[in-house]
Amino acid sequence: MSASKLLSETTFIVVDLETTGGSPFAGAVITEVGAVKVRGGIVQEEFKTFVNPLSPIPDFITELTGITDEMVCLSPIIDEVLPEFLTFCGLEDEAVLVAHNAPFDISFLKAAAKEIEHPWPRYEVIDTARLARQLLTRDEVTNCKLGTLAAFFNTEVTPTHRALDDAQTTTEVMHKLFERLAGFGVESFDDLQKFSRKRIARDSRLI
Repeated sequence: MSASKLLSETTFIVVDLETTGGSPFAGAVITEVGAVKVRGGIVQEEFKTFVNPLSPIPDFITELTGITDEMVCLSPIIDEVLPEFLTFCGLEDEAVLVAHNAPFDISFLKAAAKEIEHPWPRYEVIDTARLARQLLTRDEVTNCKLGTLAAFFNTEVTPTHRALDDAQTTTEVMHKLFERLAGFGVESFDDLQKFSRKRIARDSRLI
């Protein structure tokens, strides 16, 4: 993707996952994928599916997300879902992936790609949690959890620990953060990349 492309001309794929645990390296897998394709502030398309994890969902995960074994048992497995999701995303030079606490979601997607021996495209990735830590102060929010930011920005959708709801919330938060970025002269994707690489000041760092 052209680094000089304006943010308003960039296609963002805002993704959220529900999983069976905290890390793919500890054996946790994806149970739900939700994503929003947005360009110029307008939602182009949405993606939503359960994923059969082929193993029982831990009780504490069911309590957190409301997703039960019965809800996913007839759903497609990741071998089917991941290629479909990547088709939804488009080519690596056409779209940018966005997630809140992106290392979590991207690690699961990359692990799934490796598991099914599917090449992982070299998508650029933006983490809205990191952006929020750079743009907001402790006087504004006590932390940069998605629920806290949704309340601060008064988003229309609120996070529910369900993939599409959380992806929709993240999309709204992203746009609010982009409005703030404009005050720093950030207009292109290249500007955004440079800004996101800036070190977060220790005295203003947020959780």
